[in-house]
Amino acid sequence: MTDPKKISILDYTYDLPAERIALHPLAERDSSKLLVYKNGIIKEGVYKNISDHLPAESLLIFNNTRVIKARIRFQKSSGGIIEIFCLEPFEAINEYSHVMNKKGSVTWKCMIGGVSKWKEDELSFGFGVLGFELRARLIEKLTDAYVVEFSWMPGNLSFAEVLERAGDIPLPPYIKRKTEDTDTERYQTIYAKDEGSVAAPTAGLHFTPKIFTKLSSKNIQADFVTLHVGAGTFKPVKAATMQDHEMHAEWIDVSATMIENLVEQIDKNIVAVGTTSLRTLESLYWMGVKAHLNPAIGQLQINQWEVYETPLVDTDLSAKEALASLLKCMKVNNRDRLFTQSQILIAPGYTFKIVKAIVTNFHQPQSTLLLLVAAATGNNWKTIYKHALENDFRFLSYGDGSLIFINNA
Repeated sequence: MTDPKKISILDYTYDLPAERIALHPLAERDSSKLLVYKNGIIKEGVYKNISDHLPAESLLIFNNTRVIKARIRFQKSSGGIIEIFCLEPFEAINEYSHVMNKKGSVTWKCMIGGVSKWKEDELSFGFGVLGFELRARLIEKLTDAYVVEFSWMPGNLSFAEVLERAGDIPLPPYIKRKTEDTDTERYQTIYAKDEGSVAAPTAGLHFTPKIFTKLSSKNIQADFVTLHVGAGTFKPVKAATMQDHEMHAEWIDVSATMIENLVEQIDKNIVAVGTTSLRTLESLYWMGVKAHLNPAIGQLQINQWEVYETPLVDTDLSAKEALASLLKCMKVNNRDRLFTQSQILIAPGYTFKIVKAIVTNFHQPQSTLLLLVAAATGNNWKTIYKHALENDFRFLSYGDGSLIFINNA
């Protein structure tokens, strides 16, 4: 069995020509090409017909997070631009919506472009007809980011409203163009609901009402989790081996009702739409294991390596047993929602516990997302990506995608 800590990221690379990176979405969401991989066999289709490739009575799990306009550009009086990219709240929270609805001021962890130009105590600018002024104060420098306090007047606006008016959609760094009006709609799934992501769960961008109708006709159900995608999803692996790479932690928010539905459907084909949904579902299993081992546990977050280590990996629980333990723990603690963080790293050597298949786009070379695909397909990931490159598939966030049935699942 592969030891994930000893994986060399150089073994998970391929040549991705710049012209294969999709800079714009197709005119119709569901017209993207779909590569289908199952038992070592590759077929081609289109997203609008994805229901033809799924077993009847499957359960698809979608991530309903909503992308926020996380990029804010301050123009100095000298003409210089300082761009602040809001990553995540820098404060203790027990509900993401509470932070987004805060009024008057917030403190966030941010990346800053042009930080060397930031000489003042505060940056500020008014929005004229928008009717408010936004200020930013640099609080401290972290290892890989900055802490920024935002305040605004009048203070009766929520931070969500401030970002919506002042911010810009945070397209990924490999989409090398300025944002356009259409990105506001197209870099968002049609079922996006809970604000908090700074990157889209891109596998879901292909889904349309017509697809949901066709899924329903095969008695394929849909349910939703929330994982707020951080900019860390684009973080390149620079370490020689994975043991020296720190995985980004992400906030997940899942209702007890959804977990109960998952328990009832667990013997069916559970399909994760996107790597974010998959990481959420697999994290739920391990949280259930932790609740089984320690029924009085308070915090259920998952750290990067513990799913490969004792005592978790030595606890032989079925998915149904683990989820039942998780629900029991939530009930004891009077929770109807699970709101916590997961840092789970899914790489070759990982055994999938809940998910049987994944819908996902094509990912960057030497990325943790490519490691996840390799965990699902073994060395066949090379065949999959070679086929996609040789058959005019479009890559990354606005590109085409795949339906991958997990080996031995």
